[in-house]
Amino acid sequence: MVACAHAGAAWSDGATAPVAGTRPAVTSLAADAASAGSAASAVAATDAAAQGNVAELAQMLRDGRIVEMRTTYNGSYGASLMFDPREMTYYVVLFQDKQMWRVIKSQDKRRAEMVYANFVEQTVQLADVEIRRTELQAQKAFLERVIALQANRAQQLQADLNVAHSQQAEVAQRQKSAQEQAQALQVEKRAAQIQLRDLQQQVRQLERQAETGLPARP
Repeated sequence: MVACAHAGAAWSDGATAPVAGTRPAVTSLAADAASAGSAASAVAATDAAAQGNVAELAQMLRDGRIVEMRTTYNGSYGASLMFDPREMTYYVVLFQDKQMWRVIKSQDKRRAEMVYANFVEQTVQLADVEIRRTELQAQKAFLERVIALQANRAQQLQADLNVAHSQQAEVAQRQKSAQEQAQALQVEKRAAQIQLRDLQQQVRQLERQAETGLPARP
């Protein structure tokens, strides 16, 4: 059984109210009510008569007299069709979270069914903004996570690019240094070749001079 309370009137005597998506049993609500003294029940019954259908139904829920026939939830809103077998009376409830908003009492089953259908329609309309808000909050949170992931990925890529650029600059510097060294070695090589040719000519000249006056080689 769904336990409810009307706007401005909370579930009394510790009774647990229904939350969207849950269906507490009437017996679980009645257990707390049974612990109340008979004198308190009599006073509550008198108050219920004075306060109307909401208080009357709340008292009957505490007394365990009500049978839940149907309940529909939309977001935090809900509608219930309840029945009092002793008086053959139907109670149609429109509620939000822990509070009954409206209670319509009727002994005409057909009318009670029509009111219940109307209340269900109202819960659809009332919950539309709430459901939309929940969806938008989820979408916003999802997009924020995606943005954070993309920002982190961008930072990683930028870090990789920075390393690559730094390494590329170092490689370019090493290439330039190696090229300069190669050019210097080439110059040194040419100078050495020239020096070698000069020394070879000098050696040949000295050999000729050393062989002057000697018989020619066979």
